[in-house]
Amino acid sequence: MNTYKMTIAGLERELPIFPVSENVSIAAFILFGDPEITVASAKELLKKVPEFDVILTPEAKSIPLAHEMSRQSGKTYIVARKGPKLYMGESFSVEVKSITTYKSQKLYIGEYDVEAIKGKRVLIVDDVISTGESLKAIQKLAEKAGANVVASAAVLAEGAASERDDIIFLEPLPLITEE
Repeated sequence: MNTYKMTIAGLERELPIFPVSENVSIAAFILFGDPEITVASAKELLKKVPEFDVILTPEAKSIPLAHEMSRQSGKTYIVARKGPKLYMGESFSVEVKSITTYKSQKLYIGEYDVEAIKGKRVLIVDDVISTGESLKAIQKLAEKAGANVVASAAVLAEGAASERDDIIFLEPLPLITEE
């Protein structure tokens, strides 16, 4: 298996490379099962983000990061779910299509979480920002809920996202293109 070697939050990792189209591949950054990189990344991101009250993250790969940032900061985190659950009560939803997902999905936030972020300073956290579609969707969801998004942060910014000045990230991650 081909890999891409990089240093993230002072730790070396080899990321497996997977094709996403005929000419483009990505180096897959997966926090699941890697508590060392999760803890280190959370610590480094917390040094870079502005003051916030609540963390909002999309389900699923960024949950360990949001949890660890919550634990280190003492602030609450909320997960925008991929499907409505009975316990959510009334929910808001937005549609999202990302580079790593085969089809469009929806993200949901329930009425209790809306109350928890309404009028609050919200930090959006994700593992990787690439096309920015997931980020736009979660920002839209937060705004629908009446939150004040103070920043969007990720461990890695992939491709052109690393040139953006509206996101906070630790390391750039190139898209791998084949001629």
